[in-house]
Amino acid sequence: MVSLPAVNAALNATSTVFLLAGYVFIRRRNIPAHRISMGLAFVASMVFLTCYLYYHFVVRLTVPFPGQGWVRGFYYSVLFSHIVLAAAILPLALVTLSRALRGQFHRHRAIARWTLPIWLYVSVTGVLIYWMLYHLYPTPSVQTLFGAPGVAG
Repeated sequence: MVSLPAVNAALNATSTVFLLAGYVFIRRRNIPAHRISMGLAFVASMVFLTCYLYYHFVVRLTVPFPGQGWVRGFYYSVLFSHIVLAAAILPLALVTLSRALRGQFHRHRAIARWTLPIWLYVSVTGVLIYWMLYHLYPTPSVQTLFGAPGVAG
């Protein structure tokens, strides 16, 4: 059985791939492909957000990080920066997307220069946090409604 945290990590990874593809497409001036890639990145991120909120509000499972030493400090610094920037990325992405949809491309580009790196950071660190918590230091005794978190699907 696949765990919901694994699904969330896959959605973050999917968003990362579409964000990078969208960046490559816009650098090559392939606007139709850029629009599709960024739209798919947004959809993947919204599905992630829905699954994440469901997991934390319905399942309400929190898994403490069991690592010790320098890796513990590294994990919590990545987690803290991830949480702060994740809170910022939704409004940034919505403004960036709305400017593009309204044809305000000069304003779109101005904010996209900030939105893209933050969005990429949040997506990549989401996968890193999942990997560290469920694979680098798995907690085999923790079970969820969706299977063992340490079990990859």
